[in-house]
Amino acid sequence: MKRDLLAKSLAQMGSKAEVPDSTPKSLKSMSDVLSQVSAQAAQDVPVSDIADSDIADRFDVTEGLDDLIASIKASGQQLPALLRYRRGAGPRYEVVYGRRRIAACRALGIPVKAFIREMDQREALVSQALENSARLERSFIEQAIFATRLEEQGFTRAEIGEVLAVDKGTLSKLIGVARDVPGEVIYRIGAAHDAGRRPWLELRKLVKDEGAPSGDALLALVPEDGTPAEKLAQTIKALQSGPRKPPKAPEPPLKPVYLTTKNTAYNAQRQGSKLVVEMASAKEKDFVRYLEENLDILYETWKLGR
Repeated sequence: MKRDLLAKSLAQMGSKAEVPDSTPKSLKSMSDVLSQVSAQAAQDVPVSDIADSDIADRFDVTEGLDDLIASIKASGQQLPALLRYRRGAGPRYEVVYGRRRIAACRALGIPVKAFIREMDQREALVSQALENSARLERSFIEQAIFATRLEEQGFTRAEIGEVLAVDKGTLSKLIGVARDVPGEVIYRIGAAHDAGRRPWLELRKLVKDEGAPSGDALLALVPEDGTPAEKLAQTIKALQSGPRKPPKAPEPPLKPVYLTTKNTAYNAQRQGSKLVVEMASAKEKDFVRYLEENLDILYETWKLGR
């Protein structure tokens, strides 16, 4: 599910699309931002002046980069990147979107065409998510990692669902996989664009099973060779067929110990940290109330005498 509003805005990059009243406010706001950006002229920016964004929504910007390099070399850069001003030492700008275009221009040794705008972190992340949702097919796990990063930045799940164009159930699965499968395992497997969500959900289930390997033992199950989809499938297969740690046996219940006493007015029974006192006669039930009222005093007296 893609947002027609954003797809049109980005495809035209120069004509202001009308925003339907039914569009969520966050999308309307970002549509205005993109319309303002598109009204500016793209500038030629040296790639050395551009820092990468802290939160990437794709694992590997070099995937398929040779084709993009050849295209830009033959026909020029058709779609500008978007940059924002950054503060402090180092490069003047930070990429909002267009990381692959920047990488291709860097490989060609040419400046990148880019729009430049004053944006805060939140605006940049929303713009990045919306632009790439309209143009790119992120893999399930790339979407999952990006959704988790947005949540860590303080976005609500409703906002994340809007900008990623996913429903609540799908978003819950995305974040669940990113939280439960160790990051080292995810990145060693890779984006796995052809895998879909079912294998990742199966991997999450297997990793969460009691007795599943963890840490280095789990990481060692990911093959070194093969495509990301093949690595994912082989890791699942290894978890399904490999030895499992036996689950811890439940501790046997403690047997009650009856306390020896010469007093026949009551019975006392201890089981672990629990003590049960039972009066032999209902006439002496006031003793139970006395214990209740004086428990604090008895405990403090015992504590002082330790």
